[in-house]
Amino acid sequence: FGLCNLKNVGSHRFLQKLSEQKGIYWFSSSSYFASDKLKERQEELMKRGLPKRKPIPGVKHVLLVSSGKGGVGKSTTAVNLALALSKHKSVGILDADIFGPSIPTMMNISGNPELTPDNKMIPPTNFGVKCMSIGFLVDPDQAVVWRGPMVMGAITKLLMETDWKGVDILMVDTPPGTGDILLSLAQTVHVSGAIVVTTPQKVALADASKGIDMFKKVGVNVLGIVENMDGFVCANCGHITHIFGRDGARTLAEKSETKVLGGIALDPTVMVGADSGKPVVLTHPQSTPAIQYAQIAK
Repeated sequence: FGLCNLKNVGSHRFLQKLSEQKGIYWFSSSSYFASDKLKERQEELMKRGLPKRKPIPGVKHVLLVSSGKGGVGKSTTAVNLALALSKHKSVGILDADIFGPSIPTMMNISGNPELTPDNKMIPPTNFGVKCMSIGFLVDPDQAVVWRGPMVMGAITKLLMETDWKGVDILMVDTPPGTGDILLSLAQTVHVSGAIVVTTPQKVALADASKGIDMFKKVGVNVLGIVENMDGFVCANCGHITHIFGRDGARTLAEKSETKVLGGIALDPTVMVGADSGKPVVLTHPQSTPAIQYAQIAK
């Protein structure tokens, strides 16, 4: 039916009834009908005809680190959690953000990966963590101007044509939002769970909520929420200032029936570590953020 401008309630009810019978949606400039039956139908169609989820060769568990909105510290969280986990497990990081790769900078790695005899890419390693990113394959000063098929082809290559042998946990740093890359990963790769990163702000929480909802619709287990920048601790007096608000993640967790894995304090050492390629869990292991990352990793 597309877009329509219906002027009477009778027409609205007629199209709603017809939509329920045919299993489709219709939109009006003044209203939108989506019965429970239609929602069930939509979820059924989303799952129908999808390729079977495949494991990544050499990887035991895949964890998606996501955020509904950019700029909330998702990549920083992925890197520091990976390093915290690497103390007890073999860990890899896949940078799935094709248009804005951050892992090369944060892990202080550059250059093209070498190849195995069977032409698989050998993931560069630093701090004991294997890494793969489109940033290793393209000029870092050039924009990646690709359409959907090329982007998904690149993701497949990074996933399936990398020698991940021996990796217990592969942390996937996903692009912000709920776009094609994240949806394709969630639907085609055998994922053990997802972590949603947010700040306490309402604008960030609203998008994080949508991300959690998407994971539930495609059957991915949400392990919990990490609340980044949950408070600034004064270095002089120890007073905590909640610059971006407080208890936002707790409220979202209750609403979405998930849990808060932990909060990360707003600390300049986290930013310095990310920009210099020396993550805070390594350079300042006794700092508040490093201890918090370690607690979440447990």
